[in-house]
Amino acid sequence: MNRTYKQILVAVLYLFIFFAIAGCTKKKDEVIPPGNGGSNGEDTTALPVNSDVTFWLTTGDQHVLLQKQNITLAFGAVNNNFSTIVVDTTQVYQTIDGFGYCLTDASASLIYGLSTDVRDALLKELFGNDSNSIHVNYLRISIGASDLSSSVYSYDDVAPGQTDMALQNFSLRQDQSQVIPLLKLILSLNPDIKILGSPWSPPVWMKDNNSFIGGSLQTQYYSVYAQYFVKYIQAMKAEGISIDAITPQNEPLYGGNNPSMLMTAAQQAEFIKSHLGPALQAAGITTKIIIYDHNCDRPDYPISILDDPAAKAFINGSAFHLYAGDISALSAVRSAHPDKDLYFTEQFTSSTGDFGGDLKWHLKNVIIGSMRNWSKNVLEWNLANDPNYAMHTPGGCNSCKGALTIGAGVSRNVSYYIVAHASKFIPVNSHRIASNNTGSLYNVAFKRPDGKKVLIVENDGSSSQTFNIQFNGRWVSPTLEAGAVGTFTW
Repeated sequence: MNRTYKQILVAVLYLFIFFAIAGCTKKKDEVIPPGNGGSNGEDTTALPVNSDVTFWLTTGDQHVLLQKQNITLAFGAVNNNFSTIVVDTTQVYQTIDGFGYCLTDASASLIYGLSTDVRDALLKELFGNDSNSIHVNYLRISIGASDLSSSVYSYDDVAPGQTDMALQNFSLRQDQSQVIPLLKLILSLNPDIKILGSPWSPPVWMKDNNSFIGGSLQTQYYSVYAQYFVKYIQAMKAEGISIDAITPQNEPLYGGNNPSMLMTAAQQAEFIKSHLGPALQAAGITTKIIIYDHNCDRPDYPISILDDPAAKAFINGSAFHLYAGDISALSAVRSAHPDKDLYFTEQFTSSTGDFGGDLKWHLKNVIIGSMRNWSKNVLEWNLANDPNYAMHTPGGCNSCKGALTIGAGVSRNVSYYIVAHASKFIPVNSHRIASNNTGSLYNVAFKRPDGKKVLIVENDGSSSQTFNIQFNGRWVSPTLEAGAVGTFTW
């Protein structure tokens, strides 16, 4: 054998060894390349051999962010002492309407102001239906300004001392430059997205303090304000935007925001039963009326309204935030009125917050907690902020961190992942099914319309935990590190 031939054989041998090793090794948290989207746009890349369960992970220290794990999770017999989460499809609870964010004026301005190619790619990532999207399918928007608007306005502002009883000055012009065009782009990606509208304040000429801050709606303007809602819903419909639901007032027990308005439970009941409900009905509008839209510390507020049969007849359900109280308040309202729906419509993350702490708290209380207490949806607060939190009204929130920060580029913040761990995997018309919390493993389970099961688990403990997921008498045993969240589908 000559020297050249020997050199060739050695080179071939080294190449064989190199490719054999490369093909057998893969980093633990490497993302599997996206495959073709399934019916829900979920990544359909083949699982590891003999794996039954897909596992998507986000860790509190951010070294893994919504990544599909390339590990084998196969159902089988179990012989261990790990805690067990039992998923039971025979116990079925509420139908799911969706997961998403509040699209404020600030969010719309920042996103719509992006270059066309960047904006279109971002919207597809948020609202599209392919394997790379997080499938956001529910939005809340403000009726008029919120505190994350650049200025305070309503849709019928007139000169001081004047009124407009016929609402002849009503106009959506404040929304037509950015909010409405952006909603149209979103609807082109997801025509079925649900949109909830909430007012922070009516026109000041309707209020007893003639100010956007605080005050109450004067009784002589109840019918006019009801027509204001009618005009809003009809005007948005004319733009091709269907408003699925409205609340009569954002945070009716807090009058210190700009804008804001106080509205007692008795006032809200009277407004709905004698004015808003009949006005929508007379106009042939089927938009849902959802009451309260405030914190979990006052379940008596929606219960007292629903105790009025005349008001209850027009009401679809009650909405909650969690800046005070306990998430179990939703179940308290359901116990009193099990025929009415429940919604979770706002929770913000702060510019001073910690990613790991916010991930744990929001998954445990907002996503898992609200779902286990009968909510049909979950909405985090602002969709996007600028790096300086600059766009807000005088006195408005200057620390509300969006799911996205948009400046020189686009970065994804903790609430992006909080929502995505649900929205990416749980489509509209899924049903919550039974699962048990065990120790520090908080969880909630769903059955999708395509029959797949989804389990979201948050490890609220201080150490890594291996645990069992039991389904139909078989077990699989994943591991979650402390503070991590996993979404499992099978």
